[in-house]
Amino acid sequence: MRRLVQVGLLLLVAGAGWVAVTQPENLPFALPGNLQPGRTAAPSSAPSPEISRPAPDGSLTDAALTALVAWQPISVQALRTRKYPGSALTVRQNLRAGVNYSRQVVSYQSDGLRINALLTVPSGTPPTGGWPAIVFNHGYIPPAEYRTTERYVAYQDAFARAGFVTLKSDYRGHGSSEGEARGGYNDPGYTVDVLNAAASLKADPRVNPARLGLWGHSMGGQLSLRAMLVDDSFKAASLWAGVIASYDVLATDWNPPANGPKPTLDRLNRRYLRALSPNSLLRELNGRPTQLHHGTNDADVPYAFQKALADDLRAAGQGVEAYRYEGDNHNLSQNLSTALRRSVAFFKANL
Repeated sequence: MRRLVQVGLLLLVAGAGWVAVTQPENLPFALPGNLQPGRTAAPSSAPSPEISRPAPDGSLTDAALTALVAWQPISVQALRTRKYPGSALTVRQNLRAGVNYSRQVVSYQSDGLRINALLTVPSGTPPTGGWPAIVFNHGYIPPAEYRTTERYVAYQDAFARAGFVTLKSDYRGHGSSEGEARGGYNDPGYTVDVLNAAASLKADPRVNPARLGLWGHSMGGQLSLRAMLVDDSFKAASLWAGVIASYDVLATDWNPPANGPKPTLDRLNRRYLRALSPNSLLRELNGRPTQLHHGTNDADVPYAFQKALADDLRAAGQGVEAYRYEGDNHNLSQNLSTALRRSVAFFKANL
């Protein structure tokens, strides 16, 4: 059991506060079926792919490794084979309006589940083709404590004031959304909810489906990158303090035990985890820009994750803006207004 995403104290400008939490979650840190040199094994939940027996040195051919990765439900490759029809957005509750936008609790369908979300829509006549829209992906909050109308209030407000539709999905199992909350790293459910949220926005007549972006914080950064790689209709993503290191790095370098040796991986598992990670597919962003924000004093997600991701994006020939906030924490408390202003400008330029 691994402890993930410890959210620090942040008082939002709208008055909502954070509660420090930890997220326990099992990550896919070993080959399925405990595949080891000289042994062929695979999960029993799906037909077996053609996977060659590992060589004595613990290696698999690239083709066999690719087949194994594509067979995992959390992989980008597997997610690309699924359908994301979304549904009409059903109004559940009208909320007090913002300064120049409406606020509603709505729901949509995802895997047959009713998922709740907070929708903001600018007031007035939409531009030709509809409003640009942002799928808003929150970080980890204990699902039983999550409430649709709490947390991230100031964040959504900044984008809504600037003329963007925003939709913050609760994810399955959060608050009163249906389904089981199984985490964002080793289970595809939350990513499926994000992709169905996007499909629901695209079908809304107030939204321009050709002007769709992603915003994600912490765990939501991981979900956003994966969703962007699955659906190439997303034009841009702004990611704050994202948990977006390669899976092999998460397995060994993120929050290692205070007492005892640092976890290690054999060569085969390291290859597998690297290939399973969304970070291995950055070239497939195909020039769609990414913006990164991270504080150097983030005690929950190391600033090194952003630096490595920015370097990898540039090496993959992708556009990236990377902002470093000296001494700031996981929620960019000291630079919230600046980071929001930069994100708004980024979406105005790219959606």
